[in-house]
This record gives sequence, C-alpha cells and structure tokens, in this order.
Amino acid sequence: MSLIDRQPKYRIGQQFKTRGKAPRVCTVVDILKTFNNAGDLVQLRYVATYEFLGQTVTDRDVPETTIAMGAL
Repeated sequence: MSLIDRQPKYRIGQQFKTRGKAPRVCTVVDILKTFNNAGDLVQLRYVATYEFLGQTVTDRDVPETTIAMGAL
C-alpha cells in the first residue's frame, strides 16, 4: 500500500499510554494529513491531549507507532 492510498489506522478518541519514566494516558483528538503540490499524501500525524497539573497539554506531532506501542 502506498502512502497516497493510506487511511488513518486510529480513530479520534483512541487512548494510549506514553512510554518512559512517568507514562501518561493520552487521547487522540485530531488527525493531520499533509499533502504536497501534486496532491499526494506525504505525512500522517495525530494530535493528542493529556492532563498535567490540572492543565490540558496538546501534542501535535504524534506518529502512528507511538500510539501502537501504548494502545490501551
């Protein structure tokens, strides 16, 4: 399957845990698709949020593998 025909693997609302010393539960809130001038899909990224000290933190560059490794 080429990148052009690719559909997002995870849906909005999918939860996953980050890796590391202090893992957090994140939720996918948006899917970003980047196209080149020819109309070809060149990048697929996810936007995820989590709570930290009462604040909502947004990560706008989450690759698919991060979600796959920590899917709940």
